Amino acid sequence: MSGEEELAKDLGPLAALTIGVGTMIGAGIFVLPGDAILRAGSFASIAFVLGGIIAMFTALSASELGTAMPRSGGAYYYVNHALGPLLGSVAGWANWLGLAFASAFYMVGFGRYISRIFGVSGTLGVGPIGLDVVTIAALVGGAFFVLINYVGAKETGRLQNIIVILLVAILAVFTLLGTLQADPANLPAPSTVGETLGTTGFIFVSYLGFVQITSVAEEIKDPGKNLPRAVIGSVVLVTVIYALVLVVMSAAVPQGFIADLVTNVAPGETQPIAVVEVGRQVQGALMGGALLFGGLLATASSANASILASSRINFAMGRDRIVTPALNEIHPRFGTPYRSIAITGGLILLFILVGDIALLSGAASGLHLIIYGLLNIALVAMRYVNPEEYQPDFTVPLYPLLPILGTVFSFALLAYVESSARLLSFGIALAAIVWYLVYARGETTKQGILGKYILHRSEEMPDAAVSAATSVQPDGGDYRVMVPLANPEHETDLITLGSAIAKQRNGTLVAVHIETVPDQTALESAREKMDLSASRSLLDRARADAETLDVPVETHTVLSHQSFEGIFDAATTYDADLTVMGWGPDPHGAPGRAESAIDELASSLPCDFLVLKDRGFDPSEILLPTAGGPDSELSAAIVGALQQEYDADVSLLHVADDEEAGRAFLEEWAVENGLPDANLIVETGDVEEAIERHAADASMLVVGATERGLLSRLVRGTLVLDVIEDVECSVLLAEKARKRSLWERLLGDSR
Repeated sequence: MSGEEELAKDLGPLAALTIGVGTMIGAGIFVLPGDAILRAGSFASIAFVLGGIIAMFTALSASELGTAMPRSGGAYYYVNHALGPLLGSVAGWANWLGLAFASAFYMVGFGRYISRIFGVSGTLGVGPIGLDVVTIAALVGGAFFVLINYVGAKETGRLQNIIVILLVAILAVFTLLGTLQADPANLPAPSTVGETLGTTGFIFVSYLGFVQITSVAEEIKDPGKNLPRAVIGSVVLVTVIYALVLVVMSAAVPQGFIADLVTNVAPGETQPIAVVEVGRQVQGALMGGALLFGGLLATASSANASILASSRINFAMGRDRIVTPALNEIHPRFGTPYRSIAITGGLILLFILVGDIALLSGAASGLHLIIYGLLNIALVAMRYVNPEEYQPDFTVPLYPLLPILGTVFSFALLAYVESSARLLSFGIALAAIVWYLVYARGETTKQGILGKYILHRSEEMPDAAVSAATSVQPDGGDYRVMVPLANPEHETDLITLGSAIAKQRNGTLVAVHIETVPDQTALESAREKMDLSASRSLLDRARADAETLDVPVETHTVLSHQSFEGIFDAATTYDADLTVMGWGPDPHGAPGRAESAIDELASSLPCDFLVLKDRGFDPSEILLPTAGGPDSELSAAIVGALQQEYDADVSLLHVADDEEAGRAFLEEWAVENGLPDANLIVETGDVEEAIERHAADASMLVVGATERGLLSRLVRGTLVLDVIEDVECSVLLAEKARKRSLWERLLGDSR
């Protein structure tokens, strides 16, 4: 039996179809047709058809992704999985807030129906503060449905089916009877192409929801067949219904009838609902009442479904650490992600207060167009990388033409979304990128399929692609240890040391070989002409050595005009937390120093550094001298990792003027730095002589870099360098990244 729980596949094709139809056929068609006809005239139906065509491209991509990866989360999951958490953040925030805007839009529509049903209008308030009846009804309804989701009232699939069938039936009767009275002469004048496209952007909120079918793919019977049928069928069905309803509304009443509904509204009175008034005018009070009831049911149902879906997206983002996982806390009584629902509900109520129909529908449309564009790109990425586990039962025909068209049309339609809503959508997308770079990148750990593919083939990929992939890859929880390799004789020891540290930190090893290119040769030319077989061989051995410790490995060949300085560039490029390198004479500065002379004067270390003077890697008996300070603290962390991995015996050495005070210091320091069981050695006298004497019994000496600065080292030498040459065991020099002033970097600090 599998270790993973599986969901019962109890959703047939009709149930799956009603999920998409029920979400889409809700408030859009019961609220927006009148405004659409005013904007586009007789081309209003064409605007809805264009929306359906654009949605269809994405429906095809969603169907393939859904059959290949039947997971909850919908479009957000696919974008995050394929393209990585940067664009996953954009998709998540756009999906979450897009559904919140849609929910607010539905509730405003709900308020309009309440106002018309009960015949109440005007403004209620105290003094200068007042709200119109529609807004009050929307707020009350929104709060009610948020509460319903908060306490976890159970969804009923049968009820959803009944609602969908009832709504389709009402619209079908309206269309059929209206067609009998339609007269082409009644059609209003058509609008321009630009106005029609603008109307498509305005009404695209009517096409939200078909991707939600993929979120229940695991529960659909025979998903390879039924999921694409449900997704594609729902888009086709609602597009046909929308187009027929708009044609009837345009042709069944005299020209100017719908325009008069808007212009002949008394101050404070709620604007009549066009579809209801057309039904009443053409088919009598019974149809008008049926449409009023249907609109109220549709707006309420759509709002409730969108609130639930919105909070689920927020929950999924918390699971992936795009937002704080604290939002995922489950209520002890109701069993719901109450924090996520409460925040979503608060945003919906805020949007109801500050937005009108055009802004709310436009923002929902704009944000979902961004998501749909990214979803089509995600499909192309999955096809391009073609990971072994990607085995869709349904494939998009005419690939890659259709997903490319889906991407282009989705993003292009953004230009025709209402201007303030478009700016808001772009602002949210930009804010999501900033959010990822500032917060989520340091929290999330999941890397996209495309990013992994690029980094694992960095030698074959363009530099720009590798740089882009590394600059945005997540680093939350992924401690990255970079090992620059030069001498094959020491490759195994360096990789073993780096892998041991990475393993203890649940991190990744990044093996890098820097090929030096003469200044006269362009790097791109060198990439094409240089024989990199030796580099590949070295990195292949490094990968094999690291994998013996079961550590994730990345390998990169870097072409650079600089040798030592190239290490610092690589540490920055590959986002290293720690660099482990070998000891050797360096023409750019003091031998073995983790910083070159140039870097000393220019900047701080890009990350923590370990420099190994390799006389045979044996961490069984480790000596760690300390006088405190950040470098010694780093040394202690490294020694702790080696102790855990190799069960090493650790001795701490402190040389002090007063032995009693020195022992008190060392005991406290050992506990604070996670080495309470270490053997403590306290001596007085010459520091260098004490280190050499005790190092004679050690297999490895780990010591923090000196705090003396560049001029002190060049003129007098340092304690560290003398000791390294005098002892016989391997020496590991640790230097912690930190900011120091130019004065400190030249002359050292006062310690």
